[in-house]
Amino acid sequence: MSILPAQTRYALVIPSLGRPSLDRLLETVAALETDASHPGPVEIVVVDDRREPAAAGTRLVPLAPTVDGEPVRVVRGYGRGPAAARNRGWRAVGDAVEWIAFLDDDVELPATWARDLATDLAACPKEVAASQGRITVPLPVDRAPTDWERNTASLQDAEWATADMAYRRRVLEEVGGLDERFPRAYREDADLALRVRLAGYRLVHGQRHILHPVRPADDWVSQRVQAGNADNALMRRLHGPRWRELAEAPPGAFGWHVATTTAAAVALIGAVGRVAGSRRAGGLAGAGALAWTTLYGRFLGRRLAPGPSSGDPDFGAELRRMALTSATIPPSALWHRCCGWMQHRSTGPWPVRPRAVLFDRDGTLVHDVPYNGDPARVDPVDGARSLLDRVRAAGLGTAVVTNQSGVARGLVSRDQVDAVNERIDRLLGPFDSWQVCPHGPAENCACRKPRPGMVLAAAQALGVRPEDCVLIGDIGADIEAAQAAGARSVLVPTHVTRPEEIADAPVTAPDLAAAVDLVLDWASGQQSSSSAPARIPAPGGEQPST
Repeated sequence: MSILPAQTRYALVIPSLGRPSLDRLLETVAALETDASHPGPVEIVVVDDRREPAAAGTRLVPLAPTVDGEPVRVVRGYGRGPAAARNRGWRAVGDAVEWIAFLDDDVELPATWARDLATDLAACPKEVAASQGRITVPLPVDRAPTDWERNTASLQDAEWATADMAYRRRVLEEVGGLDERFPRAYREDADLALRVRLAGYRLVHGQRHILHPVRPADDWVSQRVQAGNADNALMRRLHGPRWRELAEAPPGAFGWHVATTTAAAVALIGAVGRVAGSRRAGGLAGAGALAWTTLYGRFLGRRLAPGPSSGDPDFGAELRRMALTSATIPPSALWHRCCGWMQHRSTGPWPVRPRAVLFDRDGTLVHDVPYNGDPARVDPVDGARSLLDRVRAAGLGTAVVTNQSGVARGLVSRDQVDAVNERIDRLLGPFDSWQVCPHGPAENCACRKPRPGMVLAAAQALGVRPEDCVLIGDIGADIEAAQAAGARSVLVPTHVTRPEEIADAPVTAPDLAAAVDLVLDWASGQQSSSSAPARIPAPGGEQPST
């Protein structure tokens, strides 16, 4: 592909859970009309955000050809949601790319999209940080849309939706990317847009457009999406009570849900009291039941009115869905909002500055001696002591998280492992927490890396949240454990690190010193959490013995 002007060089980043719609999207990408003045993407990155890709089959392999012969690159997303997946994608893109164009994996592009995007980006002055595409949701022409179809169609009026949103890479770096504490495809795009605008940039609407078909859904989809109320609580925590106004988000119906749930609770309490013999409670039950029935009827009517009419074949199924979910949505919304309030009551701004560093043991802090049970054979890596002193001097907690399957295999005893750990603690400690998994791979425990159990336990022992931690390790299991727990990670490859583990790691460092430097930069706020040292070639080799 020819060298393009910087202002038109863009990459596509597409998070995906492996839905069939991904293939259709890539087919439309391959069919884009491009020329020298209106180029296609210089990189296409698909983020495989399935939590366990191996269990789901194989790594996502796009079936469609790509634009101008450019290959589709697939990177791991670790199943942490679209915000983390998009961060994973744009950080994997080469530094020379000026724009990151985010797309959802269930959209389709018209043939003119690349030409229109190039025109949109060329029209953006420097103070414009992002350009939003226009979204078209095709709805039935022979009947009124269902509640779920109308819900999807609301994307047509959504501000700053990442279904089609192009951001300047340098602005993403400046604000730390998307807030990965948003676990769903909900509010994470509004939060990013709000932080970008508060940083002094403008966001504009472009002329390009995409097609967003309505995904198939079961009867309870509207019930499940109420989990987004927890994200509303996070938005309020981060941006204050005026967050809807600031983020240009439409008003919600939460007040009505509170009233409906309260009425149901009053009716229930009154019914219990009536059974216990209280006459006054009988009146309370009646009043609560009347209020609930009125509010429920109002909610059901408002949801049914724009939908299929009684003469449509789909009316019966829609009536059943609406009757059931109109009763369950109010308490569900209140439950998720309360959970969000509790979860985020002490949440601070993004990006989070690390408060603790977790270290793998063998191959990271000390040279790997397979199944070592002899303290005399402990050999710290060069400079480990001084590096740990720097970490502690910065006020960061420290912990070790180590797999020791030699215990389960009968090759070493737990007492021997503890003796080795005590020797390491004398040489490099004191560590604030030691987390040891003595189980073998077949035991299916929750603590053995790549599962997150030890990371979560270490965070709890240190009195911090998982997202406050950074794990430094030398193999993919370390990185997967951190990502699964919601912590950050730095991979320091050794001779046992596989090439695919290096490719999958969000951040790599050439040695322990560089990894510690990076973490301390994050902790001081001197460097964005998106920054990462250059990747280094993998020497390859076998997996470590633990």
